[in-house]
Amino acid sequence: MEKTWLKQYPEGVPAEVKTDVFPSLVALLEESFRKFARLPAYKFMGKAFSFEQIDDLSRAFAAHLQSAGLVRGDRVAVMLPNVPQYPVVVGGILRAGLVVVNVNPLYTPRELEHQLKDSGAKALIVLENFASTFQQVQDQVPTKHVVVAAMGDMLGLIKGTLVNHVVRKVKKLVPAFELPGSVRFNDALSSGRGKTFTAAQVGPDDIAVLQYTGGTTGVSKGAVLLHRNLVANVLQSEAWYQPALKKIPAGEQITTICALPIYHIFGFNTNMMLGLRMGGCNILIANPRDLPAVLKELSKERFHSFPAVNTLFNALANHADFDKVDWSHLKISVGGGMAVQQATARLWLEKTGCPICEGYGLSETSPVASCNRVDTTAYTGTIGLPVSNTELKLLDDDGNEVPLGTAGEIAIRGPQVMAGYWQRPDETAKVMTADGFFRSGDVGVMDERGYFRIVDRKKDMILVSGFNVYPNEVEDVITQLPGVMECAAVGVADDKAGEAVKVVIVKKDPALTEADVRAWCETNLTGYKRPRVVEFRADLPKTPVGKVLRRELRDKPAAH
Repeated sequence: MEKTWLKQYPEGVPAEVKTDVFPSLVALLEESFRKFARLPAYKFMGKAFSFEQIDDLSRAFAAHLQSAGLVRGDRVAVMLPNVPQYPVVVGGILRAGLVVVNVNPLYTPRELEHQLKDSGAKALIVLENFASTFQQVQDQVPTKHVVVAAMGDMLGLIKGTLVNHVVRKVKKLVPAFELPGSVRFNDALSSGRGKTFTAAQVGPDDIAVLQYTGGTTGVSKGAVLLHRNLVANVLQSEAWYQPALKKIPAGEQITTICALPIYHIFGFNTNMMLGLRMGGCNILIANPRDLPAVLKELSKERFHSFPAVNTLFNALANHADFDKVDWSHLKISVGGGMAVQQATARLWLEKTGCPICEGYGLSETSPVASCNRVDTTAYTGTIGLPVSNTELKLLDDDGNEVPLGTAGEIAIRGPQVMAGYWQRPDETAKVMTADGFFRSGDVGVMDERGYFRIVDRKKDMILVSGFNVYPNEVEDVITQLPGVMECAAVGVADDKAGEAVKVVIVKKDPALTEADVRAWCETNLTGYKRPRVVEFRADLPKTPVGKVLRRELRDKPAAH
């Protein structure tokens, strides 16, 4: 395979990164704990936590897990938002030789039950806000050791008590629950400090994380991410970021806004693990949907890196408090998780001076597979170039490579690609080719320079009278219409054409009409791509990461 894209690499970014320098994620973490001991690794609600503190606390937590009878290879579910307990818990799980099972805290009991059963998780660490969800399924799952955390656990006696009071009594965010035999997080740390921690001998082929896919293509499956997969992707990302990182003044610690949920693979590896590797400080944002609170937090900080999804970039840039934040030190804005739209990219660049550099990846690729150059000065509309050590090719339905310029399914090979789906050899066989490429389910094209562009997910494609319509294209056009805040396009059944395009729009300007949208589409989209149905809503249904749930727009009519 000719790696055309290598000619486009920025100076200093290597075609190959040595990815076997650490035998495990544990070795990578422990080096950073030693190297950056006195520096802040995290800030949360104004309190800083040093690398040394995370080292000590995670070792105590590892000892607690071992004393609870958990043995190497056991799965431990983590149901926490972006709170400082999260890196402590994950560090402890990995150091004890156990496997992290990331759980979305907003899961329904049905979704939680599936994941705990499927992973066989023996233990769960859960924020008390979500403990009642577990209570509803505890008798159906194999999870018997439960540690319950509270928002203020690590904020000290006075502030912690105050925060917990506000969360529990004022905002009433903690539904009543009863979990007899569960252990409070701070008690688990105290018990761990009194126990002997036995360092587990973890190797590159041991499982580090079961990262469950969102289930958008059927049942939610656990992507098996080995230590070597995650280490490789941290080192690949570090190499790729270098041209932007060089712009940070010498001696200044890199500070990253961590608004992405760290139970999601984008936040887990690209925020948390990469930050630890580089000796950076992550500002933890527990609830990115509370925009005034996010912007208030950002106004107190000097920061350099901001990974996010299109919906968050768009919502922040359109918020009245946006200008209260000093964006002048921002050197890298990485967009992923969903397509970055041109209108959002244009507005973000105009308001911050820092372009959004779009990348691409999946749970199955730890996550980063490709990214635009971080020294880019403009929106490219592409997912960039395959990162170091990574090959992308485009396949037809029979698994043959398609000619240049032709759309095909993106297939990815590299050290970051998962070992397979947890206990689902049949599902693994469907997505892995004989020569080790992972079939992503995304349809893309490559240009002559080696830049890839996604045209859409195979299943989201709308077939209008035999013509392929890609929702991303329709959405990109409509979001450029003044007065549109955001929109989503889906296919709906149509007697004549088989399917027709439906768009659901959130207005920025209340005066925007259906006639305005239709006139704009008539100018900018060919006939079969124009929406048959135009619907306005107050908001779009989204996953906690901010991805629009297109299936809900297809399946559910608007509430009137």
